[in-house]
Amino acid sequence: MSAPAGPGPISRSSTAPRSSTAWAFLAPGLILLALSVLIPAVMALVISFSRSGLDVSEPLQFIGLANIRRLLADPMFFRVLGTTLLYLVGVVPPVVLGSLALAVLVNRQLPGIHLFRAAFYTPVLVSIVVAAIAFRWLYAETGLVNGWLSALLGPAFTPIGFLTNPVLALPAVMVVTLWKGLGYYMVIFLAGLQGIAQDLYEAAELDGSEGWRKHLDITLPLLRPYVTLVAVISAIAATKVFEEVYLMTQGGPADATRTLVYYVYDQAFAELEISYACTVGLALFVIVLLLSAIRFAFAGDRGIS
Repeated sequence: MSAPAGPGPISRSSTAPRSSTAWAFLAPGLILLALSVLIPAVMALVISFSRSGLDVSEPLQFIGLANIRRLLADPMFFRVLGTTLLYLVGVVPPVVLGSLALAVLVNRQLPGIHLFRAAFYTPVLVSIVVAAIAFRWLYAETGLVNGWLSALLGPAFTPIGFLTNPVLALPAVMVVTLWKGLGYYMVIFLAGLQGIAQDLYEAAELDGSEGWRKHLDITLPLLRPYVTLVAVISAIAATKVFEEVYLMTQGGPADATRTLVYYVYDQAFAELEISYACTVGLALFVIVLLLSAIRFAFAGDRGIS
């Protein structure tokens, strides 16, 4: 008795309707992406090699690499680039270590642990505008932080200008970014922790690995892809920081908190140098592209998206 024939090959005519249906569902999102991201990005690239002002009726004048040469000779660009890199260095390590510690802390089967997870995640839901204004009030010379310090240190205490001191302003703004981001990255690490079998920790305890040492022996090696993911995406977010700076210091004092994105805004809307602002934005795009390449190189091949 012959075996029943299997299903025949799927013809192109049968897959065409499914393919067209899929593209029909994707079309609104792709059109919105093209209008809001792709087309403006191409226009910014073209303008960066042209001379352009606010009058859109004027034709673009191609000037070649003049804006790039200006960028490479601009001392303020390198200053804001250094401030941005300093912001990145000051934010990424605390974000990685702090969110990992929080994830380990709440990865326990205890009564009410979900309330603690929600409490740590709540800052993520707060608008960055609200957070920046609230911290600006806290940092004021008559604010809560100086009030606490005055009560602790006594009448001899002199109020600290956290946002008016060039040395303290940048760390003060970093605190807002850290406060907003820890809960978000905690959830990423928590997902990784819950994928680690408890048998590994029990075996490590039998070998004498207890307390925080078992996290060094088991947790960190297995969470290495998540550490890379959090480090890269938090670095990209720190590179593109704008709202905190704009709402709290507006780049001051003495340009101590002026970052790359704020410099783009300043050149475009204060100096009305649209083409040069696009060139600075192009440099920012290259930096973010490099960070994204690192993310895909070190985390993408491990199945983490």
